[in-house]
Amino acid sequence: MQPAIYGLEGGVLSDDERAFFRDADPAGYILFRRNCQDREQLRRLTGDLRAVHGRDVPILIDQEGGRVSRMKPPEWPEFPSAERFDALYRIAPASAIEAARANAEAIAITLREAGINVNCLPLLDVRQAGAHDIIGDRALGSEPMQVAALGRAVIEGLRDGGVVGVVKHMPGHGRSMSDSHLELPVVDASEEDLERDIEPFRTLRAAPMGMTSHVVYTAWDPNRCASLSPIVIGDIIRGRIGFDGFLMSDDIGMHALSGDFGQRARGVVEAGCDVALHCSGDMEEMVAVAAGLVAMRPESVARLDRAMATIAGAEPQRSYEEAAARRDSLLAYV
Repeated sequence: MQPAIYGLEGGVLSDDERAFFRDADPAGYILFRRNCQDREQLRRLTGDLRAVHGRDVPILIDQEGGRVSRMKPPEWPEFPSAERFDALYRIAPASAIEAARANAEAIAITLREAGINVNCLPLLDVRQAGAHDIIGDRALGSEPMQVAALGRAVIEGLRDGGVVGVVKHMPGHGRSMSDSHLELPVVDASEEDLERDIEPFRTLRAAPMGMTSHVVYTAWDPNRCASLSPIVIGDIIRGRIGFDGFLMSDDIGMHALSGDFGQRARGVVEAGCDVALHCSGDMEEMVAVAAGLVAMRPESVARLDRAMATIAGAEPQRSYEEAAARRDSLLAYV
C-alpha cells in the first residue's frame, strides 16, 4: 500500500485513473465539489473506487458545513457552520454538545449514503482574535475546553453515523495570520501560548485520525512547517499531545510548501506523517507523488486499520430527518 491519499479529476473515474490507482494502491481517496454532481453519480463513483481494489477503502471529504461543504444544495442538505454551535455553547453548553452530535450524525448519514466513510472534521483549532479568517467561523470556539467538548461530540456523532472523523489542523492553525493555501504562515507565539492551542488535541488524543498543518511554529521548529517537521510531529503531536492515530498531512498541493511533488510527498512521510494528502486530481502530479514514495510503514498500516475499525458494523440509530430535527430544535435558541 502506498502512503498517499489522492484526489480525482472529475465525476467519473477515467481509464487512466483506474489504471494508476490499481498500480499505486493508495491508502485512500479524497473528494471535492468537482466530484460530487448528484446522488446516483456519487454512489457510482465511490463504488468504482472500491472496485479498483476489490475491498473497502477510505474515501474522504471535507463536509464541515458552512463555507466548507463539497456536497451542496439542492442535491444535498445544507449544514450549519461551527460558529453556530459556538454561539449556543455560550448560553447552553449541554444543548450545544447535543446539537453538535446530532449535526455530525446527520452529516454522516448523508455521507454514508454516498459511499463516503471519512470526514475531515472536526477542526480543533482554537479561534484567535485578529487572526486570518481561513479558520474563522469554521472554529468551534476560542476556549480550548469548549473546542474539545464540541469536538468530541462531532467525532461521536460521525462515528454513530458510520463515518470516521479527522481532527485538524494539528497542532493548531488558529493563530495563523495568513492562509496556508496561498503562502507559508509563521506563528511566533511562545511555547506557553502554544500550550493553549494544543489543549483540545491533547484532550482528544484518542481520535482515530488527524491532519497536520502547513504552519511554522518558531518556538518548536523555526525552519520547517509542522507537516515537514520531525520535531513537531515526533515531539509535539506524537509526544506532548500523545496522538497515536492515523496522521495525514494537509494537502501537499498548497502553496505553503515548495519543491516538486515527489519531494513534498516524501518530505511529509519522512517527517512522520503516515500518508501524504494530494488533492488536485492532476495525473502528472500524482505520478510524481508516487515516484517519491515507498511502501507504507507497517505501523502506519496498523493505525489505518485501527481507525477504520472504529466504524465496523456501525449503523445509524436514527434517520437523517430525526438527527437534523434534533439539531435544529436546539439551534433555535440562538
